[in-house]
Amino acid sequence: MTTSLLEHADAIRRFNRFYTRQIGALDEHLVHTDFSLSESRILYELGNSSGLTSTDLRQSLGLDAGYLSRIIAGFEKKGLVSKSRSASDGRATLLQLTAQGATVLASLEQAARDAVADLLQDMPSARQQLLLQAMAQIQSLLGERDTSYVLRPPQAGDMGLIVQQQAQLYTREYGWNSDFEAMVAEIVAKFLRDFDPSAERCWIAEQHGKVIGSVFVTRHDESTAKLRMLYVDASARGLGIGKRLVEETLRFARDSGYTRMMLWTVSVLTDARRLYQAAGFQLVEEAPVHEFGKDLVSQTWALEL
Repeated sequence: MTTSLLEHADAIRRFNRFYTRQIGALDEHLVHTDFSLSESRILYELGNSSGLTSTDLRQSLGLDAGYLSRIIAGFEKKGLVSKSRSASDGRATLLQLTAQGATVLASLEQAARDAVADLLQDMPSARQQLLLQAMAQIQSLLGERDTSYVLRPPQAGDMGLIVQQQAQLYTREYGWNSDFEAMVAEIVAKFLRDFDPSAERCWIAEQHGKVIGSVFVTRHDESTAKLRMLYVDASARGLGIGKRLVEETLRFARDSGYTRMMLWTVSVLTDARRLYQAAGFQLVEEAPVHEFGKDLVSQTWALEL
């Protein structure tokens, strides 16, 4: 394993220890209840899924078979769980909560909800939203990838964020210097100062409150639109956002009466170039340049609408 991978693993373990302390998952029993975390999870699974067997519970919760068997026996003795034979497989024994078990589960869930509410009550609403967004992102990264997102017009603060995101991306991935950030800031400032809604537009791609993409259409001349600053966050690549943003620019340009669209890029941005080529853009001019602290190949692409 590489050094950086081990460092990342240590960072995740530190976060895990911090988080479990915050939610009390290391306590022997949950707050204000007589049930352990494992017991509560078993009751929750039984209350929210039907037709479960001991094997199902053991696999989904990662519990030892003997330990699980003792817990189930204890639940039966307390009248919280009952057993029945499966109609489709006579060898399988199904577990279900009794009415008393459902009542106990409801009280456990309320206690857990109250405990989390106590944790949040002194936290300002804005910080709560940031926490929820961060948790959603962690869940997305470690679980099934969330492919949902929305396209929306820009809001206050978005333009500054676009400059920051693009500057950080191209510095990190291509080593470009501050000249690029200055150029992006100038483009954004001009767009804000001279914005013409009949001929110009910006789209923001957002997922769980996080800006994950953006693109601009500006006027080059009366008949030519310019596609500018296409951006897709590294966390959102592969979702088709770049293709969707390019399609939106073309639709808007046609609806606005433009007969031609052009764009400027450099040859090292291969993923973006593939999107432009797929949309029908043709390379019309290229030349070696020294920009952003690097020797690059400048390219102009155009599309007749």
